Amino acid sequence: MMHLFSRRAVMAGLAAVGLVATTIGPALAADKITVGALRFTSHAGGFVAFERGYFTEQGLEVEFKFFQAAQPMAVAIASGDVDFGVTSITAGLVNLADKGAVKVIGGVLQEEKGIDGSAILASSAAYEAGLTSPAQLAGRSLGITQTGSSFHYMASQVAAKEGFAASEISMKPLQKVGAIIGALKSGQIDSMIIVPHIAKPLSKGGAAKIIGWINDYDDYQVTTAFTSAKNAAERPELVKRFLAAYAKGAADFNAAMVDKTKGDAAIEETTRLIHKYVYTSRPYEKAAPSIKNGAMRLQPNLKLNLTNVKKQLAWFQAEGLVDKGIEIDTLVDTQFVETY
Repeated sequence: MMHLFSRRAVMAGLAAVGLVATTIGPALAADKITVGALRFTSHAGGFVAFERGYFTEQGLEVEFKFFQAAQPMAVAIASGDVDFGVTSITAGLVNLADKGAVKVIGGVLQEEKGIDGSAILASSAAYEAGLTSPAQLAGRSLGITQTGSSFHYMASQVAAKEGFAASEISMKPLQKVGAIIGALKSGQIDSMIIVPHIAKPLSKGGAAKIIGWINDYDDYQVTTAFTSAKNAAERPELVKRFLAAYAKGAADFNAAMVDKTKGDAAIEETTRLIHKYVYTSRPYEKAAPSIKNGAMRLQPNLKLNLTNVKKQLAWFQAEGLVDKGIEIDTLVDTQFVETY
């Protein structure tokens, strides 16, 4: 009897272990992905999605990898070091798409009339010397990260609308946003273009003056979501789950910080959440105003302003930064989100 009891106990124990394994198996099967981001308020859709468990709901285990410019992130996607990225379209990204390495899969940050977006700044010294409007940028220096970057594109759109050649602006490639800010503060460059959570504190602190806004010059799809061409072609369900989670985070962000339909408590909660990723070296009380000032519209359901992306591609081609034969389908996979 003792032998029979022991055997039954062992079998019962094994069955219990099997049940536990069956129960926790799916939880352990989450797909691990690395997401490239910048420590900007404009990347908050991903931060909100992570903190509120939206990626987990989609069976994704996310690790963020932070960058200081768009181009290195595109390279990381192409090399497989990062699975998904959110940043602006650059000449480098287009060239990687032409090599079959990356695909744009959705829209994230969009310039919108009535909501403060990317600001055009003049250094205090340049402003005092007469640089008081974007029309006066001809003959002035402007800091950008790299040739073919979003900053280069935006400056060119300003020049075109103001009626002078972009070549009349002295573009200074400084590689990193931090270096551009430092150069503006020290007067080494006359101007820069930057998102509002950076622009407004610089203006308020007296280091620079806001002299214009990009949404007066271009219907700019500022940032997009992208992944490897291999993921888009071979793992479309993974891509859809990533976009669904990110879109849910973006919707929360818009409701709390842009439309402000959730009340003051939601603004406070969301600002504290974002502070875990943005202005982390500052105490919350000093970081909060800048985070709130940086609230720009994130695309609902990550829909893509394809019309503007086509315009960007045409500009890169006209500047000789990418091959003139590249088609929009080479850059964008339109199966995942609504386009317009």
